[in-house]
Amino acid sequence: MKQVSRLPIAERTKAMVDALDWQALAASLDGEGYATVRALVSPDECESLRTIYDDRSRFRSRVLMARHGFGRGEYKYFAYPLPELVAELRTVLYPHLAAVANRWNEALGVETRYPLEHAAYLRRCHRAGQTKPTPLLLR
Repeated sequence: MKQVSRLPIAERTKAMVDALDWQALAASLDGEGYATVRALVSPDECESLRTIYDDRSRFRSRVLMARHGFGRGEYKYFAYPLPELVAELRTVLYPHLAAVANRWNEALGVETRYPLEHAAYLRRCHRAGQTKPTPLLLR
């Protein structure tokens, strides 16, 4: 059997995300409004993302946090094409988070339901006019 770290990025990312304790993560989201996942991205992967921060062609916009009262620092929204790791994380995290969002909407009496596949959600967004990517990188 292959070790998780030697799988291609898409398979490794999916295996890591699927192995998370989603019941505990959902409980944290319910109780605290956030959940923390550790070691989903390796130090080398973090470094590869960090090194592209100054490449303007990889981003579509920059937000200075202090200008908006968000504290210190800045963040940039990625442009398409997304870095492979970011695209994979977004795709494999989405179904788990959509299930939580659907449960919340049901509990709140909100009719909106999110499709359980990320591609279907993107199609919905694009039909509504949201065609720009939303993943960002914080500095």
